[in-house]
Amino acid sequence: MTAVEDGLRLETRERPSHGTARDLVAEAIDAGALVTVVGRCTVDYEGRASSTLGPGERLVMLKPDGAALVHTDEGQQPVNWQPPDCDHEARLDEGRLVVESHRETPEEHLRVDFEAVLEVSAYGLTDERDLSLEGTEEDLRQRILDEPSLIEEGFVPLATERGTPAGAVDIYGEDAEERAVAVELKRRRVGPDAVGQLGRYVDALERDLHADRQIRGILVAPSVTDRASRLLAERGLEFVPLTPTGGPDADD
Repeated sequence: MTAVEDGLRLETRERPSHGTARDLVAEAIDAGALVTVVGRCTVDYEGRASSTLGPGERLVMLKPDGAALVHTDEGQQPVNWQPPDCDHEARLDEGRLVVESHRETPEEHLRVDFEAVLEVSAYGLTDERDLSLEGTEEDLRQRILDEPSLIEEGFVPLATERGTPAGAVDIYGEDAEERAVAVELKRRRVGPDAVGQLGRYVDALERDLHADRQIRGILVAPSVTDRASRLLAERGLEFVPLTPTGGPDADD
């Protein structure tokens, strides 16, 4: 994904293949970007009621706070929507893009099946409120290096950007019991993709290090979605809530 100076547009693709669209939407969700998809689609909702929209050209917007909106060419209100704190997902079903938004309480599920994708865009939008709260991942890294106990008492950082076959671990260290610890840093609220990324690092380290060496994986971010929290528990991974310092002039 290619960032644009001053951080608004990250990427736009016109008439992408369904696979390319899926990859771009998934990457943008993981990056905490605002995503828009324009195309011919059907929309199904299950929750407090049930509804189905037949085929039509619509604008689908996925916000990084978990909100989802489906707009037609008429009116100012979306024809269907999901509130903040939902989990977004993009996947292929029989070769076609499917975008889903789900929340647990109350149980609600929005599914958009695309027959044709006309345009996909991802934007790294912020406002003064966000900028005053969020710095960069480098700010977060430095904060932990300066005060390792933010992870936990006894944590000792040993390396940054430690290479593995699955990619570079943001911070590699040891805990008070000399167990290896892989720390993955995210500057914004994250979903399942970040958990999968951490899991791959842990698996790679388990292969690289001695077989009897226990590897812990810790995800550090301001918050995680409900689905990400469940996946962390299922994988035996951990989460530490931490927000990077940094003011309005912080760079991404």
